[in-house]
Amino acid sequence: MSETAMELVDVKKTIGKKEIITGLSFSIHKGEVFGFIGPNGAGKTTTIRMMVGLMQITSGDVQILGNSIKSEYKDAIKEVGAIVENPEMHSFMTGWQNLKHYARMMPNVTKERISEVVKLVGLEKPINEKVGKYSLGMRQRLGIAQALLHKPSVLILDEPTNGLDPAGIREIRQYIRELAEQENVAIIISSHLLSEIEQMCDRIGLIKNGEMIAIQDVRAATEQTSAAEIQMEVTPIDQAVETLKTEYDIDAASSDNTLTIKGEREMIPKIIQTFVNHDIQIYQVTITKSTLEDKFFELIGENTIE
Repeated sequence: MSETAMELVDVKKTIGKKEIITGLSFSIHKGEVFGFIGPNGAGKTTTIRMMVGLMQITSGDVQILGNSIKSEYKDAIKEVGAIVENPEMHSFMTGWQNLKHYARMMPNVTKERISEVVKLVGLEKPINEKVGKYSLGMRQRLGIAQALLHKPSVLILDEPTNGLDPAGIREIRQYIRELAEQENVAIIISSHLLSEIEQMCDRIGLIKNGEMIAIQDVRAATEQTSAAEIQMEVTPIDQAVETLKTEYDIDAASSDNTLTIKGEREMIPKIIQTFVNHDIQIYQVTITKSTLEDKFFELIGENTIE
């Protein structure tokens, strides 16, 4: 099993008489990408602020490589790199000058290390250009480079794909996966973009009303179930609907010449065979697999993750 990089132990946050975070306990391992998702106001940002010591923990603890963020802050926080939304950079300086400037604030960051992180995030070509000329995606990558300068064990990224176009999102997603694997960093991503999280993360924690309501392996979340939405273009449609009801007791929705059935993938060959036996013409079969989004909407009981 991978080494635990960060562990939250019954973390609670009370503001006035209101309990904002109601006892979070989970751990994140080195080399994994952990998605931290939930609706707005669920407590994601509050939890992240407590993780990095920007907000006091009411009770419980956050431990980073075994050091408490409460009682051993200096030892704990040196293992953390973080960027929150769009990283702030000096636009009149080059990418290299920005990194050199930040490197001065940290011990033992060599010129070789700066070159290493520049290569890691794929900024070799534009690193000597002024940041003012950078695209948003390049700025995000420079922000990640800055957060990695001191070789942290934990990297926390709050909405890392915020404001990026699809190409920029794909780039950042690719770099995050590579970072986890090459640097053996535990990466925590706070986001509300479920489709991105699904492609980027190994595990996901879903927070709602300050409580962790599910932690799920991403692959397992989408593979556990064989449930699917099946659409079939057939004629005659009325006969197909009646056959499904008679033979399988399935109530199918129909529109034009398309049937929509919710059920198990394993049923499809049997249904096709039955239609063929009843001289029902099949033109197309489309299967929509249950996504992570579907899974989490079920858990949240809402129509939005925003």
